[in-house]
Amino acid sequence: AQLHYSVPEDRDPGFSVGDLAKDLGVEVRSLAARNLRLVSEGGQRHFQVDLAAGVLLLDSRLDREALCGQSPTCSLHLQLVMENPLQLHRVEVDVLDVNDNAPQFPKPEVLLEITEVANPGTRLPLEVAEDPDMGSNSISTYELSPSKHFALSINVRGDGVKMPEIVLEKALDREKVPVHHLTLTALDGGNPVKSGTARVTIHVLDANDNPPVCDPPISKVLLEENVPVGTLVTKLNVTDLDEGPNGDVEYSFKTSNNAPGKFTKLFSLDARTGEIRTKAPLDYEESSAYEIAVRARDKGSPAMEGHCHLRVELIDINDNSPEIVLTSVSSPVQEDAAPGTVIALIGVKDSDSGDNGQVRLQIAKELPFKLVSSFKEHFSLVTSGPLDREKASGYNITVRAVDSGSPQRATQKTFYLRIADVNDNAPNFSSPFDTAHVQENSLPGTSVFSVSASDPDEGSNAKLSYSILDNGMQDAPISTYFRIDQDNGTIYTVRALDYEQDKVFQVPVEVKDAGSPALSSTAVVHVFVLDENDNAPNIVYPSVPRGSAFHQAIPALAEPGYLVTKIVAVDADSGHNAWLSYQLQESAEALPFQVERRSGEIRVAQALRESEDSHRLVVEVRDNGTPSLSASVVIVISPEENSVQDFSKSLDLPQPSSEDTNLTLYLIISLVSISLVSCVMFGLVAARC
Repeated sequence: AQLHYSVPEDRDPGFSVGDLAKDLGVEVRSLAARNLRLVSEGGQRHFQVDLAAGVLLLDSRLDREALCGQSPTCSLHLQLVMENPLQLHRVEVDVLDVNDNAPQFPKPEVLLEITEVANPGTRLPLEVAEDPDMGSNSISTYELSPSKHFALSINVRGDGVKMPEIVLEKALDREKVPVHHLTLTALDGGNPVKSGTARVTIHVLDANDNPPVCDPPISKVLLEENVPVGTLVTKLNVTDLDEGPNGDVEYSFKTSNNAPGKFTKLFSLDARTGEIRTKAPLDYEESSAYEIAVRARDKGSPAMEGHCHLRVELIDINDNSPEIVLTSVSSPVQEDAAPGTVIALIGVKDSDSGDNGQVRLQIAKELPFKLVSSFKEHFSLVTSGPLDREKASGYNITVRAVDSGSPQRATQKTFYLRIADVNDNAPNFSSPFDTAHVQENSLPGTSVFSVSASDPDEGSNAKLSYSILDNGMQDAPISTYFRIDQDNGTIYTVRALDYEQDKVFQVPVEVKDAGSPALSSTAVVHVFVLDENDNAPNIVYPSVPRGSAFHQAIPALAEPGYLVTKIVAVDADSGHNAWLSYQLQESAEALPFQVERRSGEIRVAQALRESEDSHRLVVEVRDNGTPSLSASVVIVISPEENSVQDFSKSLDLPQPSSEDTNLTLYLIISLVSISLVSCVMFGLVAARC
């Protein structure tokens, strides 16, 4: 859309210029969400947008004369950019002139000379007063103080400027009045009216009564810009009816407050011949026309002068290349963006005029984009086909601007457009099944294993988080045994594990990316609990209370090798931690008994004496763990006459089978196998890392 507003130049900052929300047809509360922002084409910031009210406000006080000089119109061009969707709106604000400047003459006092033989009707040109205001606020008329001999005449120049002249109405007599003092007043058309005055002093002289006359008094010349320095612009045609010095004319530029001396830097004037030539390069883009005032003055006494007005209009040539302005670029763009999605807003401008300033844009045909004209000198770059980040993660887009001049001028600008990823790939584990080992009774927080997953997406779509799923295989939730670092996938214990309670865990791990919607996959880690020697042997037979002794009677004449009793113990641990050995604790006296190290059988080691009393034995049962744990039992053996005992019947224990005998061997083989597999797995993981 293109909006048009106007604002007087004297308004204070904060003045409301226009209701943007109403004129754009959008709701005020959506402006902030759509990131409405203001872009000034001139580079200076004069306005601001009140997002809360949806109105365009003045940011600084405007000075029309400083902004536009003497241009009849003064407009400021703005651009409004809104996102979601991306839109560009053009705003044109006319700065209205107010009557804030009074007319002012170049000099406060004007000195004129006129011969006393001048005929009624003789005209004396005056300096034009300057008023920076425009339109009705500019100079409206001039007034001259009352005089018997002089009156005021106002002529209108070709460009509309009013030129005051003093006209002689009654013949002069220098002997009666040699000097006339008048007041010239310039009035503007403002309300209230402002004015400026200059004192006019007219000296009445004798002789030279014919001024130089320029033919024509007002002329126009067409000249191409960038002509070589020294090119002849024109030769003034001035005649003076006088003879001798009174007819010898000298030329000079006449300057005023209206860009004082500006054209004198670009043009030179031959004071003798009246030839005007260029003395610096002319640029149509800087100024398309120049108003030159020339004073033709004779050498009479008093000297008389005439005035020539020349308008030099420049013809534009194609000397400026187009300029490309990237107003807004939406980078990155989603790879699933629909055809027609706006990628960038591009503006072009060419300081030349006519066909030289007509610009067209081009981009490479093989790109999946196209240019769409929004309005004059503004284009939208939109998608014309599907995008695929896996094939191309970005594009270097070169925009070429070519004008219609002869010869053509072109320029180009390249920018990079990044293609943003969408979450179309699920994360994958390096292996769906893994094996880990952990020692029982390890402290909570012990690292067990680290799972690893990858995601071919990028950004948040490739940001992975790990979690443990509950499989319901244990009595308690798996999360009460293990936890996982959601960032690096390291599995830690939550509490100490008990091999005797749980020997293996299946830990389902889920990895999920941060995309929307999130994608995930799972893997299972088998965690084997390694046994630790945390259980002391438990003596099953004989079963006696703590602090008591077991009494066993044997025949007094028992032969060496006689089986007295058998100690039976078990260990809740496994493997070498459950290998039990039996031994007698050392005593001060030698005992006639011995204990089988592996079976726990107590036998008579040497023949007993008839008078021998009872013997007290302390049997210690020790496992093979590190550190080793033990238990002991006290047995009191009393030799008795006629004591015969069939120990195999009295000991109510099952006889060990051959399968039980080989259990220890199987445990050793299993432990060694598990250790070897663990070493191989850790080696593979270390090599992969």
